[in-house]
Amino acid sequence: AHPPAPPPPPPPRGGGGPPPRHARAAARSLQGQARSGHHQQQQQQLAAAPPTGRAIARAAAGGEAAKATTTIMLRNLPNNYSRDMLLEMLDREGFSGLYDFAYYPVDFKRWAGLGYAFVNLTSHEEAVCAWRHFEGYAEWTLPSLKVVDVCWGSPLQGLAECTERYRNSAVMHEDVPDMFKPVVFRHGHRIPFPAATKSVRNPRWKHK
Repeated sequence: AHPPAPPPPPPPRGGGGPPPRHARAAARSLQGQARSGHHQQQQQQLAAAPPTGRAIARAAAGGEAAKATTTIMLRNLPNNYSRDMLLEMLDREGFSGLYDFAYYPVDFKRWAGLGYAFVNLTSHEEAVCAWRHFEGYAEWTLPSLKVVDVCWGSPLQGLAECTERYRNSAVMHEDVPDMFKPVVFRHGHRIPFPAATKSVRNPRWKHK
């Protein structure tokens, strides 16, 4: 009798052995592109939103430049709010002494607020804290269904740029009531706004 024939070798796993070199290279390229696209998406998300968690240390993925951002814009404020009510809100919510500039623009035709404000905090960290605190804020002292939306101030950033922008603005004209003007602070105490360097126009002339 003849000895039994040996069993046939098992079929190769995975459909025939390792993929060719060019297939492995293509796979690595696709993985790299996927990682790159994911990283780009993360950068865009961090640039559009306030830093959170580890992103605080990276300053919203903006490096050292982003750490200089201290001015936030509070949007969707009640139009019947005033500058002084804005200041009271900032102080009541724990930011007394932590901001050095605030401005709530008004419509000079109706002497009513435009529904947004600029606030410069004393540091980037305080600005991030204020952003987190006021995003979604709706604890108004007047009846209102508005909910605050926060973003970085643009194009103005920092106390120097904010004061330089408004020191010669029509809003600083002597005929404009003080309650409508931007204000500056030092250590929580209001100080005089930097003086104008040229003639300031009365804003009411614009509508004549």
